[in-house]
Amino acid sequence: MNKKILRKQEIMCDKYGVKWIESPDSMKVGISKNIKEGKLPINGMRHPISGDTTGWYIWGGEDITKDKDFFVPLHVNHLEEWCPQVLKYLGLPPGSRFQIADNYEDVWTDKSLLIA
Repeated sequence: MNKKILRKQEIMCDKYGVKWIESPDSMKVGISKNIKEGKLPINGMRHPISGDTTGWYIWGGEDITKDKDFFVPLHVNHLEEWCPQVLKYLGLPPGSRFQIADNYEDVWTDKSLLIA
C-alpha cells in the first residue's frame, strides 16, 4: 500500500483514538460483489486477524444476505479497483466498524466482533 494511503489510515485511527493495525496488500478481505455495482451505504467490520485474512468484511447495502457466496475473498491490493474509498479505514483495529455513503461517515467499536 502506498505511503499516502497508510498516512490516511494513521490519521483515521488518530481521529477515533484507536491503534493502527496494518492490513497488508498480500492479505485478504471478504467483500460482497455488490460493492462493484456501487451499492450504498458501504459497510465494513473487522474481526480478529486470522491466517492470511485481515479480518475485514466489506459490503454494500443495509444487510448481509445469508447467501454462502455473499462474501468473496479479495487481496487488499485489489481494493483500489473494487472500492478505493475504503482504503483509509483498513488500519482500524479488530473490533472496528464503519459505514460510509455520500457525505456520511460513521466509525465505531463493536466488541462483539472480538468474541470467538
